[in-house]
Amino acid sequence: MSDILTLERDGAVAIVTMNRPEALNALSPELLDGLAAMTKELAEDDAVRCVVITGTGRAFSAGGDVKGMAGRATTGTARPGSLRDQEETSRLLYEMPKPTIAAINGHAVGAGLSIALSADIRIASHQAKLGTAFARVGFSGDFGGTWLLQRLVGPSKAKEMYFLADIIGAEQALAMGLVSKVVPHDTLMDETLALARRLADGPTLAYGRMKQNFAFGATNTFADSLSQEARNMEASRHTEDHKNAARAFVEKREPAFVGR
Repeated sequence: MSDILTLERDGAVAIVTMNRPEALNALSPELLDGLAAMTKELAEDDAVRCVVITGTGRAFSAGGDVKGMAGRATTGTARPGSLRDQEETSRLLYEMPKPTIAAINGHAVGAGLSIALSADIRIASHQAKLGTAFARVGFSGDFGGTWLLQRLVGPSKAKEMYFLADIIGAEQALAMGLVSKVVPHDTLMDETLALARRLADGPTLAYGRMKQNFAFGATNTFADSLSQEARNMEASRHTEDHKNAARAFVEKREPAFVGR
């Protein structure tokens, strides 16, 4: 992988950074393919207990590489890779059995916004700007944004955001529930990593089952969701993490979770 995508480890926290600052981290085919491969690797790595995704420079990601698209359209060059394969980045951030955090350092637009919405938690710099942008270039949207956004703000507001493609600021995004927290730009990564370390120290098996419950409940009935919760509670009951935490509770001490 070239340096347009970097991976750092902070203990059990993996930090994925999109690194095309000169292009506002526009999602070139190479970057998209790399993101899909890297998120798959991290989802399967038991040593990783929390994943953070962010960008360098003034943007989280400005979305699709429109200049590159225009160039390929002019020359007749095919786009490398399958869009659906590349969209695995969003699915994995949403479904991998460990917490994921988007640290939104600047503009998160188009597919960049969709990827940020795929994370479990979003922390935004006060300089962040968010928008769908697809309508501005005659696109309908990808990377799961329509599915995710309507569940956060409701179908009507989500359609308005897609149709009009207006850009909103960090505080408005917070008021709408698009981000969990807005922090000073200079402290974004410190605050994100503090949260990531806390989650990495937590009961990752239980977190994974919580994520299963949320994903299942998004498209199933309440009764079926109760059954799903019951199955996961029964599975959790037999884990080493639960047994250790129950003993720690009785002994009035902090539990240590090992992911088993």
